[in-house]
Amino acid sequence: MASDVDTAPLVGRADLVKSVRSALLDDVAQGHTAAVFLTGESGVGKTRLLREVGAHLRDAGALVLTGSCLDIGDASPLHPLLQALRRFDAELSTSHTRTSSAVRALLQMFAEETAGPDGAGALLERVSRGLHLIAEGRPLVLILDDLQWVDRSTRQLLLYLLAGLGDLQLSVLAAVRAESLQGAHPLRRVLTELRRLRTVQVLDLAPLDRPATEQLAAAVVGGTLPAEAAEQVWQRSGGNPFVIEELARDLRDGRDGLSDTLREIFLARVDALPQHAHAVVHAVAAGVEPVEHWLLARVVRLPEQELIEAVRAAVAHRLLVGADDGYRLRHRLVAEVLEHELLPAERSALHRRYAEALTSAEAELHQARLAHHWRLAGEPARALPAAVAAAQEAERLHGYAEAHRHWSAALQLADAPAVGPRTVDRADLLRQAAEAAHHCGEHARALALLEELAGAGGMSTCALHIRRARYLAAAGRSALAEEEYRRALEAADCTPRERATAAAHLAELLLHLGRYADAGRRAREALELAAAEDGSVSEVVLASAALGFSEAYLEDPDAGLAVMRRALEIAERAGRPDDVACAYLHLAELLTGPLNILEEGVVVARRGAERVAELGLGRTYETRLLAIATNGLFRVGQWAEAEKVVAAALRHRPSGADAVELLLARCRLSVGYGDIEAADRDLDSVATVLAGGGARHVIPLLTLRAGLAMWQGRHDLARQAVQRGLTESRSDDVGILAALVWHGLRAEAEAHASRTVEVDRTAVRRLRDVAQRVARKSEKAARPVRDVVDGFLALCDAEVSRLDDNDPELWARSVAEWDRRNHPYPAAYSRLRQAEALLARRARVATAGKLLRESYRMAQVLGAVPLTSEIRTLATRARVALDEREQSRGGRDLTPGAGDELATLTAREREVLAAVAEGLTNKEIGQRLFISERTIGVHVSHIFDKLHVRTRVQASAIYLRNRRG
Repeated sequence: MASDVDTAPLVGRADLVKSVRSALLDDVAQGHTAAVFLTGESGVGKTRLLREVGAHLRDAGALVLTGSCLDIGDASPLHPLLQALRRFDAELSTSHTRTSSAVRALLQMFAEETAGPDGAGALLERVSRGLHLIAEGRPLVLILDDLQWVDRSTRQLLLYLLAGLGDLQLSVLAAVRAESLQGAHPLRRVLTELRRLRTVQVLDLAPLDRPATEQLAAAVVGGTLPAEAAEQVWQRSGGNPFVIEELARDLRDGRDGLSDTLREIFLARVDALPQHAHAVVHAVAAGVEPVEHWLLARVVRLPEQELIEAVRAAVAHRLLVGADDGYRLRHRLVAEVLEHELLPAERSALHRRYAEALTSAEAELHQARLAHHWRLAGEPARALPAAVAAAQEAERLHGYAEAHRHWSAALQLADAPAVGPRTVDRADLLRQAAEAAHHCGEHARALALLEELAGAGGMSTCALHIRRARYLAAAGRSALAEEEYRRALEAADCTPRERATAAAHLAELLLHLGRYADAGRRAREALELAAAEDGSVSEVVLASAALGFSEAYLEDPDAGLAVMRRALEIAERAGRPDDVACAYLHLAELLTGPLNILEEGVVVARRGAERVAELGLGRTYETRLLAIATNGLFRVGQWAEAEKVVAAALRHRPSGADAVELLLARCRLSVGYGDIEAADRDLDSVATVLAGGGARHVIPLLTLRAGLAMWQGRHDLARQAVQRGLTESRSDDVGILAALVWHGLRAEAEAHASRTVEVDRTAVRRLRDVAQRVARKSEKAARPVRDVVDGFLALCDAEVSRLDDNDPELWARSVAEWDRRNHPYPAAYSRLRQAEALLARRARVATAGKLLRESYRMAQVLGAVPLTSEIRTLATRARVALDEREQSRGGRDLTPGAGDELATLTAREREVLAAVAEGLTNKEIGQRLFISERTIGVHVSHIFDKLHVRTRVQASAIYLRNRRG
C-alpha cells in the first residue's frame, strides 16, 4: 500500500535495509541462493522497503527484476516473472543488446509454451536457464510484491530455484500481506517448506516506534509537530507508516477528521471479517483498552468457543492484538471509523453492557472505566460517583494528572440536568479539582478553578488567600503570591493552624526569592505557631527547610544542613508527597548552590527526582530537582551529562516556576555551547513567565542575557541587561549578584577591547561600588558562600584591570580561585585572559602559551564553542601552537579507549560523530539524542574544528579508522 505522494523519507528501517541487503547479496556465496520474505499488515511499508532494498542492490552491482502478483488466482501463470522481464526489457538501453536478446528469448519461450509430456519440470528448467543467460554471471535478485496472491506456477518456480535446482545464483525478496494468509492459504505451506532452508528468512515488519513515528510525521508536515499533535498521530496510527503519512497530510493541509481513503480502507478490512469477529471488533472499539477476555465475553454474549474463534479471526486479520492483560485494537483509528457505523442506540447499549459487567466485578479497581461507560450510556447520575471514586483512587496512588482528569469529568457530570443539585457538593468538587490541577502542574487551570470556587463562596477568606498564594507561586508569579500570604496572615477569620500554614509557605517563598534573612524570621514564626497545633507536620517540614537554608547561608552551614536533613527525615516518615519533595528540593539547592558541595548536591537532586517521581510529582518537583542537578553538572564541567538530564526533564512539559528553573538551566548550556538562537528562545520564554518574579530568578536571567549578548558582540545590550539586574535589590543572595556584577564589568572591558563602544565610566564606578557592597555583605555569610563570592570578585578585579593595564597577576588569582572550587569554565576563561595580559606585555611568552593550551583543552572538553573560538583567535594572533593531539597525550586521558585522533572530543561529541558516521542527518541525530537540531549543528561544527576536516565524510572516515584501531 503505497502513499499517493511518495515523497516522505524511509524512517526507522535503516538497520533492516542493511540486514536484508547483507542476507541477499553480501552473505550469499557464489552459486548459492537466498531469500527474505517480508510479512506485515497493509500500509506497514513493505512495498517501500522493497524499492529501497532494490535500489541498494542495483547500486551494489546486482541484476534486479521487480514484479507484482495479481489478485486473479492461477489465471495468469508466472505473471510476476513475466511482468519483471517486460519491465527490465523496457529499461535496457541499446548498448545491452546481448542481455536484451536473452530477455526476449525467454519471453518468446513463454509465449510459445504448450502443454507437453515433459510437464512443469521442463518448463522450470528452461526458465532457470533463461535467467542464467540474462544474469551473465551477476547476482540475480527477484523482487516480488503482494506475494499473497501468487499463482501456482510461480510458487513452484520459487521452490525449484531456492532449493538450488536451477544452477543459478539467485536471491528472492518478497512482500506478503499478513492478514491474507488465513486458513489453508497455499502460500503458508510454501513458506513452511522454505523456512527449512538456512538461507531463507521470514521477517515480520513491525510498525514504527514512537520516535520514528514523530520523525515521519514531521517530514510530511515540514516541521516538528506540537506535542499534542504528535501524541494524537502516535495513538491513532499505531505506528503504521501509511496511516502516519495520511494523518500528517491532514494536519499539514488543515483537514479535520479522517480522510475518505483511511475510512474506506479500515471499513473494508472490518467488513471482511466473519459475523462474530465483526461484533468482537465493535465491542473492543467501544471499550477501554485493554479489554479483558472475561469482560468481552459478558459484553458480546457469545458461547466461549465461538468467542475464541471470533477473536482469533480478528487477530489474524490484524485488527486486534491479544496479550495477557486483554485485547486492543491494532489501530485506534478503527474505533473512530466504527463509531459512526453504529446507531446511537447501539452505542449506548454496548456501553451499558460494559458498565453492568464492571459493576458486578466489585473487587476490581474499575471506577474510571465505570464512569466512562455510564456517561456514554447516557447515565450521568450513575457516572458521577464512579468519577469521584476514580479521582480519589488516583490520588491514593499519587496519580495527580489522572486525578485532575477525573475531577474535571465529575464537574461536567455534576452540571448534567439528570443530576440533582443535592447529589453532590459542587464546591467540594471545585476544591478537589483545583488542588489536583496544582499538583500535576496545570497552574493556570488551578487558578481558574479557585476563582470559580471563590465566587461560589466555598472557602473562608484566609483559606482562599493561602491557596491562591500557593498556586500563584507555582505559576511563577512570586510578587502576587507574597501579597496573598500577607493577606492571609492579616485575615480576621485566620485560625492558628492556618496562620502557621501561611507563615511556613511564606518562608519557603521568601527562600525562593533569595531573601534568606526574611525567610529565617518567617520560618521561626511558623515553627512557634506549629508547635501549639497538633498534626502540623507539613508546616514543620516547610519551615524547617527554610530555616535550615537560611542558617546554612547566613550563619553555620553544618547546623543549617543538620536542620534540613531532619526536615527530610520528618517528611519521609509522614509520607506526604509535597513535603518530601520540598525537603529534597531545598537540600539539593543549598548543596549545589551557596555551599558549593557540587557532587553531593547532584546526587541528592537526582535521588530526590526519582523519589518524587514515585510520588506522582514528575511534572513539578521532579523537573525542578533535575534542573538543580543540571546546574551542578554544568558547574563541574559535565555538560554532556547535563544535556541528558535536561532532555529527561523536558519530557514532562513543565509550566510556571518549574519551567523557569529548567529553561534557565538549559540556557546556561546553550550560552556555553554558543547556541545563540536556542538560548535567546529560552530567555524570552523565562521573561514571559517571570512577569511577577523575584530577584532569585530575574538576576540569573539578566546575567545570562548579558553573557549571550557579549558572545554576539552586542556590548550595549549586555550593559542594559546588567543595569536592569542591579535594580533587583531585594535579595540576600550575594552569589548571583556577584555573577551579575562580573558580567557588567566584563561587558565594559569587552567594549574597551573592541573599540566599537565607548566605555561607560559611570557604569564602571557603580559596578565597583556594588562589588564592594557585595564583598561587605558576604562577610556576614557563611564561609562557603564567601568562597564563591570571592571567586566572582576576583574576576571583577581582573576585568577592571582590562580597562587600564590588564594585570596578569589578578587573572592568576582568579585562575587559582576557580581551580580550587573545581569550576572549569571560569577557570578556562581566566587562563585565556591571563595569557592575553602576558602577551600584551610581551612577558613570559612561554607561560602564556602554556596557559592558552590549558584553556583550549578545558574549553574543548566542555564543548564551549565561543570560548574555544576566542582562544584560537588569540593563539593565531600570537603565533602560539595549539597542538590538541600532543597536549591530550601529555595530560590526563579524558576519553579512555578513544583513538588519538578522537581524544579531544567530548563524550557528547563522540556520540554525535558516531551517528554522523551512520549517515544520519542532524535532525535524526537530535531525535536520537533528545536535543535540538541546532545544538547538533553546533556539535558537528565543533567536531570539524577539532578534527581539522571540512565534510561529514572526512569526519566519518576518521571515526571509523579510530574505531577499528
